[in-house]
Amino acid sequence: MNRIVIVGAGECGARAALGLREKGYEGEITLIGAEPHLPYERPPLSKEGLVEQKGPKHVADADRYRSEGIKVLTDAPVEGIDRAAKTVRMADGRELSYDRLLLATGASPRHFPGQPQATPLIRVLRTHADAEAIRLHLAPGKVIAIIGGGFIGLELAATARKLGADVVILEGLPRVLSRGVPEEIAAVVAKRHRLEGVDICCNVRIVGIEAGEERAHIQLGDGDSLVADLVVVGIGAVPNTALAEAAGLVVDNGIAVDETLCTADPNIFAAGDCCSFPLGHYGGRRIRLEAWRNAQDQGTLAAANLLGAAEPIDSVPWFWSDQYDLTLQIAGLAEGAVATVRRDLGDGAFILFHLDASGRLISASGIGKGNAVARDIRLAEMLIAAGKRPSPQALGSTETKLKALLAA
Repeated sequence: MNRIVIVGAGECGARAALGLREKGYEGEITLIGAEPHLPYERPPLSKEGLVEQKGPKHVADADRYRSEGIKVLTDAPVEGIDRAAKTVRMADGRELSYDRLLLATGASPRHFPGQPQATPLIRVLRTHADAEAIRLHLAPGKVIAIIGGGFIGLELAATARKLGADVVILEGLPRVLSRGVPEEIAAVVAKRHRLEGVDICCNVRIVGIEAGEERAHIQLGDGDSLVADLVVVGIGAVPNTALAEAAGLVVDNGIAVDETLCTADPNIFAAGDCCSFPLGHYGGRRIRLEAWRNAQDQGTLAAANLLGAAEPIDSVPWFWSDQYDLTLQIAGLAEGAVATVRRDLGDGAFILFHLDASGRLISASGIGKGNAVARDIRLAEMLIAAGKRPSPQALGSTETKLKALLAA
């Protein structure tokens, strides 16, 4: 085997390419991306990247790829995969042969229904180009309407307020952060945003959006309307599976892979936002994660398994979000929890531990200023991975160190 092709030059694809060299692979590596940039970090796009107005934060610079002998093709969309011939076809007509192929095609933001394409005044946020376009409107006197009260919408709201823009969040559900974040923590986040002057409107039904020459108009279901200088749609993302589906691979809320990230084709693997996989810590339940660390972890794992290691996924899902001076962190998946225990850490910081019916710790959610919850969330992640069943009393008491529970 001397030719590995990676389609998707994001965090996951880049980590896989670099990981192959770290593991001693000496054959050809071609990393293909549709954007004009080298692989870059996406989390800063809704946070410091918008404030600093710098270029994208690259995973590695051009010299690193050259020194590692990794060929990076940018601005190079892939149009098809021929599994029989083991080739990928580029939009410009070129064909590249592979012995092993990794699909790290990521996800694309959902557009508002009936508004399939972005316009100058109606945007989504996924790429560096998106961030640059949005940044032009983040200034005092501007009104920014954000549709969706998830992580991206709230992080963008915090950044917009930092730059002086007025912000209104329109959320269709009864509260913000409905997906995967406990209500108690979501309430803390919402309160912090309101203190900063963000107008959060929940249970909102949007009938339509129209972009005029200078401002956008949002028509609400109750007959009211809202005028904004910019509308940003942040209602989730969908996995990029078109290539895999056209090639006859199984798609199930993402490109379906096994516990080693291998598809039904033994020569094709998938990793990152684009794939769904069985997670052993949760009984083999098939999930898909859109998370920075998952992209890193699976990129590294894919590198090993492309070379035949056959190592299973064993990481615990982990998410984080920075908003103002608060940091929210979540380890594990709370679905199936029957009991929740709170541990107060002082200065408003706290962690919620979620236990299943057997008493096993399956998730921990924390919020506080700076790094207030980071250490305990990390220990909780290790407890989850170890399958521990700590007593609720011990979890709730700061007198009991989580490290001691891990050793028990």
